Amino acid sequence: MQRHRHDRGFAAFAALLVCLCGRSVAQEPQAAPSKPVQQQTQTTAETPVVLDRVIAIVNGDVLLSSDVREELLLAVLQPISVPANRNTEARAVQRLIRRALILQQMRDQQQINYSVSDADVQAAIHELRTQIPICRQMHCSTEEGWQAFLKANGLTEDEVEEHWRQRLEILKFINLRFGAGIRISRQDIEKYYEASVAPVFAKADQKPPTLDSASERIREILLQQQVNSMLRDWLQSLREQGSVQILDPAYGQSSGSDEDDGGGR
Repeated sequence: MQRHRHDRGFAAFAALLVCLCGRSVAQEPQAAPSKPVQQQTQTTAETPVVLDRVIAIVNGDVLLSSDVREELLLAVLQPISVPANRNTEARAVQRLIRRALILQQMRDQQQINYSVSDADVQAAIHELRTQIPICRQMHCSTEEGWQAFLKANGLTEDEVEEHWRQRLEILKFINLRFGAGIRISRQDIEKYYEASVAPVFAKADQKPPTLDSASERIREILLQQQVNSMLRDWLQSLREQGSVQILDPAYGQSSGSDEDDGGGR
């Protein structure tokens, strides 16, 4: 599976766990091709074989079809499963575009350190392995169960670690930019736990994580919900000020300057 380090996005922030669910694939600004990436193979007919193709260009960074496929696979990592009818290629592209826009802003603001430690990444993944309902069914708390889960879902440890590291870095950036003045109360966390976490595990006939163990993730979700409108307006502004070209209309509509040839701004 081709890897591309994105500058990582978010669906509407209320659903960011579903989006941030996912990894971004924006590359460093470059002149991007407007045609599928091809490789000539030595076949009897000398027919070009399409290995990958450009789906969108975000301020000069390209999103490839392989990035979209990977984004679809990564949705399985969400503690609350993404309904199959919502985990579509079109939605995956929009998540990747939003993530690319955010990562580009993080790249431009290098004076602030958004990096997270390896220990933080591993701790977050360890917690994740206890919270995904299907993962618990496969006993992901054990190394054997975790490897079986990854294999069954077409993922590797490196992909999960890179995705989750990027997710934590984006959350850190969003919290610093939008969440400084927001306070989430213990009562808010308890209410969300009873309404949205416990029922998911009850439906799967499983014991839910304790409120204490789930509180930090719930705090993230509630914070994301509160900054949703601010983030949405900000991302819309970034799209209008820059250039987002979706080359296949099946994935949505472009924004920005139609005359832009794909070069970064």
